[in-house]
Amino acid sequence: MTLDDLRVFVAVCRAGSLSAVARELACTQSAVSQHVRRLEREVGVGLVERQARGVVPTRAGRVLERAAAEGISGLDLALRRLDEMVRGGGGVVRIATGGATVRHFMADAVVDFRRRYPQVTLEFQTESSSRSCFDALGDHGLDLAWVTFGPPVRGIEQRAAVELPWVLAVRADDELAARGRVEGEELAGLRLIGLPENSTSRAHLDTAYRELGVPAAASDTSVADWDTAILLAELGLGHAVVPALPTLRGPGHPGHPGLRFLPIPALPPLTVGWAVRQWDALSPPARAFADTVTHHCRTQSGTGTDASTDTDTEFVRD
Repeated sequence: MTLDDLRVFVAVCRAGSLSAVARELACTQSAVSQHVRRLEREVGVGLVERQARGVVPTRAGRVLERAAAEGISGLDLALRRLDEMVRGGGGVVRIATGGATVRHFMADAVVDFRRRYPQVTLEFQTESSSRSCFDALGDHGLDLAWVTFGPPVRGIEQRAAVELPWVLAVRADDELAARGRVEGEELAGLRLIGLPENSTSRAHLDTAYRELGVPAAASDTSVADWDTAILLAELGLGHAVVPALPTLRGPGHPGHPGLRFLPIPALPPLTVGWAVRQWDALSPPARAFADTVTHHCRTQSGTGTDASTDTDTEFVRD
């Protein structure tokens, strides 16, 4: 059993196709099959099932695939960190984010980080959900993922950066606009713009509604992200329950002059922050970037900072 055997096996399980992996690795399908067969001989059990449209892992194969993926991911991170230690203070930090994350949570931090660490390259990979961000950490060798916190995820460490209260986005000419807050039970009587069905923020809201005894609000409009929900509320297509994003705070909301954002104290805040495979295995530049973003988020939210924002002393700034 070799590391290459395990890498190829994980790739086959993810792709569900021997030929697709062969094309990716620029080798023959027979060569890919040999890696899988060698593993099967060593463990003494079948690891994949051949089907008409490809292959799927067996029960034993799923066990090995999960363990191998975690081990390979950790090893890749460690090798990258060693390489960056040898080469000095430069390097690349790879981040998985949602579509609006950089604008709402990272814009000031990116400018600050680039000023302090000009020798480090930042690479962003846009993902559609927190779930896909978790998958990207293992599949693509990324350093960090910015996620909305939900249940624990096996093999993933999560560190909260900031809690976001919920607000109701209403037009300035709406009868609710003059209110100082909205009570939870009042949401049942509103036409709400629905958040994505499978998103963590939607699940968070649905749980909060159930605990408050509020029926799930009917919605004839749904969106893929918070920004679109805010835009549709501004266009008069309904009200939007969204997190109080850092860019929405402060007087005037210059980006949305036609809207008012009313607090909904009854809804528990949404937690967002970092997800990694192993925090201790992160390179110093990756930890420095994570700490910089966390610092700016907490400063913008008024929650301050703590000792966890200190960067590694071995990573020297220019």
